[in-house]
Amino acid sequence: MNLNQYLDVAPEVAAAVAAGKPVVALESTIISHGMPYPQNVETALKVEQIIRDNGAVPATIAILGGRLKAGLTPDEIEYLAKKGQDVIKASRRDLAVLVARKADGATTVTTTMMIAHMAGIQIFATGGIGGVHRGAETTMDISADLEELASTPVMVVCAGAKSILDLGLTLEYLETHGVPVIGYGTKELPAFYTRKSGFEVDYRMDSPEEIAAAFHVSRELGLKGGMLVTNPIPEEFAMDHDVINKAIDEAIAQANAQGIHGKATTPFLLAKVKELTGGDSLDSNIQLVFNNARLAAKTAAALCAMN
Repeated sequence: MNLNQYLDVAPEVAAAVAAGKPVVALESTIISHGMPYPQNVETALKVEQIIRDNGAVPATIAILGGRLKAGLTPDEIEYLAKKGQDVIKASRRDLAVLVARKADGATTVTTTMMIAHMAGIQIFATGGIGGVHRGAETTMDISADLEELASTPVMVVCAGAKSILDLGLTLEYLETHGVPVIGYGTKELPAFYTRKSGFEVDYRMDSPEEIAAAFHVSRELGLKGGMLVTNPIPEEFAMDHDVINKAIDEAIAQANAQGIHGKATTPFLLAKVKELTGGDSLDSNIQLVFNNARLAAKTAAALCAMN
């Protein structure tokens, strides 16, 4: 384990990693920026329980008082949930400054991958990854998540890329950087709220064991990057493709009109889509996170059986 002086690994998580037991990392931006209180704390605790129910130890990750935390207590989750958007959304560029200032930060996909890897955790469940934003050929707005997937050996289980992005360019970027994109039970890239996007992933895999085997071999070969597993939202919670795309187009138009850019873009768009869909998108968001937690826990268990 690559422990360092700035990292605190919760005792339960450290013991599981040391014993070769399955552990699943979870991000904290979904708590602070993804949904309102108290739904955020209820969802975070339920996700942890789902991971336990499926045979793994949860490790919610954040930065608190300048400490990199792998595994939060319920009180720490409550603290982040109540602070909400007052907590800095911490990407790779923010990490050193937040630690030096002994500040708090909610981790994105990028920083969750980094801290998970430091703590010896190989699998991470989230909602959706960031990607190449629409219009990136002009703005150069590309999420740091993609670069992290190219360089940090952590498997990310998600419901695909958020449909507010340019999904075609996101897949092109991942391909260029050698990141395999797996579809769980599908050859089509899921688009977060919906099961379909019109874009193909690299490989379809139909069991947690098959996914774990591919990641195990990747580690054995010494390949440096991660692996992206895209898990479609369950059919009963998926939103209508046309309804969600109409809401996204309207939200993007409003963001452009208001001059919103950079790290403020995704929270603005998700909040606006929630407003435009009468809250249906928030319900879908919660259900897809639960679904990803189940798959990540089962895959972590299968991976530990191989190791």
